[in-house]
Amino acid sequence: MVGNSNRREVLKATGAAGLAGLVGFSGTGLAQDQRLSWHAGGTGGTYFPLSNEIKTVVDGNTDFTLQVQSTGASVENVGSLAQGDADFALIQNDVAYFAYTGTGIEAFEDNAVESLRGVATLYPETIHVVTRPGTDIETLSDLEGATINTGDLGSGTQVNALQILQAAGIEQGDFEEQNAGFSQAADQLRDGDIDAAFVVGGWPLGAIEELATTTDVTIVEIAGDARQSILDAQPWFAEDTIPGGTYSGIDEDVPTVSVQAMIATRAGLDADTVETVTSAIFDNVGELTIKTDFISADSALDGMSIPLHEGAERIFGEVEIETPGAGTTTAAGTETGTGNETDAGAAGTTTADD
Repeated sequence: MVGNSNRREVLKATGAAGLAGLVGFSGTGLAQDQRLSWHAGGTGGTYFPLSNEIKTVVDGNTDFTLQVQSTGASVENVGSLAQGDADFALIQNDVAYFAYTGTGIEAFEDNAVESLRGVATLYPETIHVVTRPGTDIETLSDLEGATINTGDLGSGTQVNALQILQAAGIEQGDFEEQNAGFSQAADQLRDGDIDAAFVVGGWPLGAIEELATTTDVTIVEIAGDARQSILDAQPWFAEDTIPGGTYSGIDEDVPTVSVQAMIATRAGLDADTVETVTSAIFDNVGELTIKTDFISADSALDGMSIPLHEGAERIFGEVEIETPGAGTTTAAGTETGTGNETDAGAAGTTTADD
């Protein structure tokens, strides 16, 4: 696992890169070897195995080769895209919005990553709050005073965990926070080193599946007034349910909330490249095995929170995105509402994708 100090350096660089305006950065030199860098997430989540399935599809149906990298996921991936270290990445739609608009997360405050572009949304990322017997944690409010792994430092999981806890009236000083990826969080639960862990991803999550086969675990419900408070506080969350039987020993449905997973890229990546890779994925969804009930061209713009890349727009068409402080623009930056004309990637209500 990358240390917290390294994570912080990546997050600092994310904001700086946004201000530097990395639109047009040449990245991996595709004209020479057709290799594309794809940043995923931790090996215990959904991003990494799904990304490797996407690699197989793209490698087999185009002249490109995807190089999939395990990372700390959403926030770190935004930084990699901004710096030109990644060509594509999986991120959460809420993190994408915060990055593009320079709001919501400390790493992005007043440091908008205006080169960030959307490709497509994929599937709901379900919030799992996992605990073990003997902790007396049955509701979100019981997490006050607990030792909680909120996910990798700067990850979308950590962002969501803190948002949910805050909506439940629990601030960061009200619990002991640990930061580690899904697989390490599972080990911590198994060893009794933490009381609960937030894990975000499409069910079933491998880290929780493996843990549940050897250790008694429970998933805390996010329901009733607590869920409504979360939905009211953060518009990115939607109601969701983890079906009974998804994990060993958890036979009943568990109400919770979710965000959306999406593919993102950078504005400077060639439009033909983005179009080719995107077409390969959505023309060959049948070759995937993970989250295929959700991945479809028909739903590829559901929950899209940032402007589309031109290459993706050729496939899916335009989508209007409402962003603070400006009018409506097209993907190319043409003004269609109030505010000044902007170039590609400037904040505003845009007709585009991530």
